[in-house]
Amino acid sequence: MNDASGPFTGIDAVIRWFEGAARQLPWRTRPQPWGVLVSEVMLQQTPVVRVLPVFEAWMKRWPRPLDLAGEPAGEAVRAWGRLGYPRRALRLHAAAQQCVDRFGGRVPTDVADLRSLPGVGEYTAAAIASFAYGQRQAVLDTNVRRVHGRWLDGVEHPTTSSITSAERQRALDLLPTDPQQAAVASIAVMELGALVCTSRTPACDACPLAQECAWRLAGYPEQTGAPRRSQPWAGTDRQCRGTLMALIREAEESVAHSVLNNVWHDATQVERALASLVVDGLIVGDGSTYRLP
Repeated sequence: MNDASGPFTGIDAVIRWFEGAARQLPWRTRPQPWGVLVSEVMLQQTPVVRVLPVFEAWMKRWPRPLDLAGEPAGEAVRAWGRLGYPRRALRLHAAAQQCVDRFGGRVPTDVADLRSLPGVGEYTAAAIASFAYGQRQAVLDTNVRRVHGRWLDGVEHPTTSSITSAERQRALDLLPTDPQQAAVASIAVMELGALVCTSRTPACDACPLAQECAWRLAGYPEQTGAPRRSQPWAGTDRQCRGTLMALIREAEESVAHSVLNNVWHDATQVERALASLVVDGLIVGDGSTYRLP
């Protein structure tokens, strides 16, 4: 099945595993470019289980870029709900407008054009080109990088936060030369990282790469260097912003500053959070009332 050159043949086993283990996700079972774009933006730093209901409602309301582009940006923020990082909703709205204004209402096929859309970086552009258009692209997200690092390099986690040109080229070399098969291989490796070769509790007994995994064969050496740290949440500006955004998002009209002040214990933090939300374009206000844009 895999006709890529080089010594790496395990991709065939991953594709076969994927055929029986793949989750039936709507952006896969009913793939279309706009849906893939929406799903990829929603899935940034957000688990699938939280994305699914929001994605389904979003695509029912806005099945095309044109549908979203015709609405105020605040409606995208409202529909985003509690997915977190709501600037992603603004970027999706802006991307929809770009699709309408520059690409005839369609999501572009060219990677460079995709990367010109708001909120679309290297990974997202490659994912859309691969999963929506069947192109042969190096699709490197956290899951794929972790699988490649363990399988080929024998390290628990990638040793660099940024993707090197050598890493990108290796990912491309691993893929079958046929573009459609390459797209299947890309999503299969991603699924393996999400379901089996997970960050904390990998299920090596179920992994199709177990017999040739360098990390497993080396005895699972622990990652060296600084420990991986999780970001705090309780009491932070991020939590304050989220609390204020939830109130403003759910309100039918503008929300008074006094009401917002009553939902958080630190008035100075409220002022800081409101100012940052205005700067980010997530809300508009005059100091006394605030609403979605």
